[in-house]
Amino acid sequence: MSRYRLLPTPAQEAVLRDHCAHARYMWNLAAEQHAHWHPGRAGARGYLEQCRQLAEARAGHSWLAAGSQTVQQQALRDFAQARAAFFDPGNPAGRPTWRKAGLERARLRRLDRKLACARRGSHRRGRVKLALARLRARETDRRKDWAEKASTGIARRFDLIRVEDLQVRNMTRSARGTAERPGRNVRAKAGLNRGILRSGWGLLVRRLQDEAPGRVERVSPAFTSQRCSACGHVDANSRESQARFGCTACGFACNADVNAARNIAAGHAVTARGGVRDAGPVNREPQLLASLPGE
Repeated sequence: MSRYRLLPTPAQEAVLRDHCAHARYMWNLAAEQHAHWHPGRAGARGYLEQCRQLAEARAGHSWLAAGSQTVQQQALRDFAQARAAFFDPGNPAGRPTWRKAGLERARLRRLDRKLACARRGSHRRGRVKLALARLRARETDRRKDWAEKASTGIARRFDLIRVEDLQVRNMTRSARGTAERPGRNVRAKAGLNRGILRSGWGLLVRRLQDEAPGRVERVSPAFTSQRCSACGHVDANSRESQARFGCTACGFACNADVNAARNIAAGHAVTARGGVRDAGPVNREPQLLASLPGE
């Protein structure tokens, strides 16, 4: 059997992901029906009856009807074959179980551990490295797809976009240090660096600049977490905790990230373009575009 590697566009990948979600939904629905069967009870519904039920479900649910009927029926057919294999005495197949989304990150961690244990130069190590590279490539593609969709939506809805001018490269520097001055908490810092890079902050800002040229403004993060978005008072003690902000001057309180986001949205503190912003209170959200062509 010939094998070809697919390289879908972000839009095509989104469609394929929907197909997978629908197939997984139909498989799990069939598994749930068979889970209630036990000896002495009438036989569980077979493939043909489930296809009839699928037709009724597609007529009543637009999100299911928007998907491919062929894909959904194939999931039911695959489940029927898996059930038949389970009851075949000459086939050691296990009982069909539920399928879950989002398992690739766990598989990535397992493959990382296998790679560390595999002997250098062995065929096993080569296979593990190849599987690991494929999973990382998929994760990168999903991050790019998310940035593309998020940036497009933001660019369409807002006429001015302000983002925190985070120096991602500096934030993700290694804490290993040197032989003379070794670093501390190196493993924890490495984990934090991976989390920052996987979040795609820099990628999102770059895509925003492409989608909304001239409308993206970088705001310095200085004091945005200590400044009250209601009265403008700056005090480090107002940051009660990582998640809580309580102004020591006016008593305004809210989530710390929300408070900082309001300051950034209003362009407070010193921006990356230079100049000092107005120190007045923040009492409005960024202005939405009045209309969009074709909408």
